[in-house]
Amino acid sequence: MVPQLASLATILFTTLIFLTGNGLLNTLIPVRAHLEGFPTLTIGLIGSAYFAGFVLGCFTGPRWLNRVGHVRTFSVCAALCAAVTLIMSIFVADFAWLFLRALFGFAAANIFITLESWLNDKVKNETRGVVFAAYLGVNFAGMMMGQLLFATARPSSFVLFSMATIFYTLCLVPVGLTDLKQPAPAPVRKLRPWNLFRISPVGVAGCIAVGFANNAMWTLAPVYAQSQGLSSGNVALFMVAFTMGGTLVQIPVGRLSDHIDRRWVMAGTCALAATAGILIALYDSHDRNTMLWSFGLFGIFMLPLYALSVAHANDRMPKGGYVEASATLLLINSIASVIGPTFAASVMDLFGARALFFFTASVHSCMLVFTLFRLTQKSRPPMQEHFTPLPPEASPSTLELVAPKHDPAP
Repeated sequence: MVPQLASLATILFTTLIFLTGNGLLNTLIPVRAHLEGFPTLTIGLIGSAYFAGFVLGCFTGPRWLNRVGHVRTFSVCAALCAAVTLIMSIFVADFAWLFLRALFGFAAANIFITLESWLNDKVKNETRGVVFAAYLGVNFAGMMMGQLLFATARPSSFVLFSMATIFYTLCLVPVGLTDLKQPAPAPVRKLRPWNLFRISPVGVAGCIAVGFANNAMWTLAPVYAQSQGLSSGNVALFMVAFTMGGTLVQIPVGRLSDHIDRRWVMAGTCALAATAGILIALYDSHDRNTMLWSFGLFGIFMLPLYALSVAHANDRMPKGGYVEASATLLLINSIASVIGPTFAASVMDLFGARALFFFTASVHSCMLVFTLFRLTQKSRPPMQEHFTPLPPEASPSTLELVAPKHDPAP
């Protein structure tokens, strides 16, 4: 087990460096945009632009890998991320940031596909669970480290953009020096969303709900925190509490869903997330400690839904269809993520910053009603696949990583 992880240290370390930069930049952009006087709707559009680019990258990434290989694809896209970050610090304008954030999302999708497909190629079935757990830990650790770094300088300065650029540049070093063999070209699969909805409507609906609600939170929660008068350091702690809450509960919630109908667990998390959203919006506390605890709990209720939705869809899939199903769910989630932040920002513009939580509560309430309806229509499948926690930003290759190699997709 240890030798297997040691041999993959280059990929894991590169992922940690890249996601540290991402955790920093994802918190910095909405805060800086708010300080610059961008309307909330514009901040939401900037968040949506990232996911629009991410969707495009999911289609082009496999083709780039087949054409020029993993090292070149990664190097080009990491250089793009570094360049885009610096350009954003120079040209602080809404239309420029919309385009640049979309370009960043495109490059980031290609980076995730490159790293995760490379990891998938090297992992063995008997160590797959350990390797994916290590990868998941690296994802969350990188994001939280980046969020904490946000507190080290003023968001109005050039420093934080420079720090993010340094991380995007440094992640080129281990990839450039690695002696890991690059994977052979793989076939590009066709994704069929409508077929999947007929097989697993709750799984598809869950991924849509996550795209609307969770990614609206990632984009706009820092804006809400600023509106409550929190300092930059407290905004960073606020986002870390949200991320850590979701991280700590993924495995216990997943294990519970392995033993009962997974839809009941999905309904429970949606009910708790909707209740928490309404309480946060109504209470509207300005006390730092209260906000940290409430957002930690909100992350606990909110963040497991994506992995639960993917697991439920895989429960319904025939053997051999797991990767295709999971990649299709990722595409659906990314498309919903284009819409969610913009719609949530419009609601915040109309009704104030705390309307973000009324928006998420509405999404989770709709998901709760739909899940309860489906429970009356179709019984639990005779055998459920084991739950696998997923990182906040996954690519189709993440889903290949958790699928057994002896069970290839068609």
